[in-house]
Amino acid sequence: MNEHLPRVWIGYLLSFATLVAMLIAVAQHPEVASGELFVPPLYLFLLGFVTLVYWLVCVYRLHQVLTHVAGWKHPVSPGRAVGFHFIPVYSLYWLYKWPSEVAKFVNWKLRQSVVPPAKPGLFVFLSYVACLGLGPGGLFLLFASLAYLNDWIKRALAAPPEDSPQDDSQSAA
Repeated sequence: MNEHLPRVWIGYLLSFATLVAMLIAVAQHPEVASGELFVPPLYLFLLGFVTLVYWLVCVYRLHQVLTHVAGWKHPVSPGRAVGFHFIPVYSLYWLYKWPSEVAKFVNWKLRQSVVPPAKPGLFVFLSYVACLGLGPGGLFLLFASLAYLNDWIKRALAAPPEDSPQDDSQSAA
C-alpha cells in the first residue's frame, strides 16, 4: 500500500517552482514590495493553482490508502477529505480534523499512542496559515506536514498484523 501514498517530492518541486516564479514576478514588478495591489502574472497563478491541486490529490490518495486498510473503518472518505477543503470557514476546522483522524489510525495500527491526535492537525493547520502569510514559501511547510503524515502511515502499515506468528511466539516465550 505504501506505493499508493502521495509522492511528497512532487509537492516540494512544485512549491519550489512556485517560489521561483514569485521571485521573478517580484523582480519584474517592484511595486509589489511597496504593498500596492498586484495582479499576479499568469505563470505564477498557474503554478500556484497546480501546486494546490496537487495538495488536494495528495490528500485524496492518503485517505484512499487508509480506506483500504483491513480491519480499519476510516471515518473520512477520500471525496469528503478533499471536498471539505472548499467549505468556507469549516475548511479551517477541517485542516485540523482530518490529520487528527490519520493520527488515530496510526495509534490504532501501532497499538500504542505514538502520535497525539492534536499534533498533526495543528501542524497542517499552522502550515496552511503560514501558506497564506508566506505565499509560495509556505507551500513547503504544507508539504512537510504531508511528509510527516506519510512517514507515520508507512510505519503503521509496516507494523505486523495483530494475528501474526511473531505475536504468538512472543507470548509463548
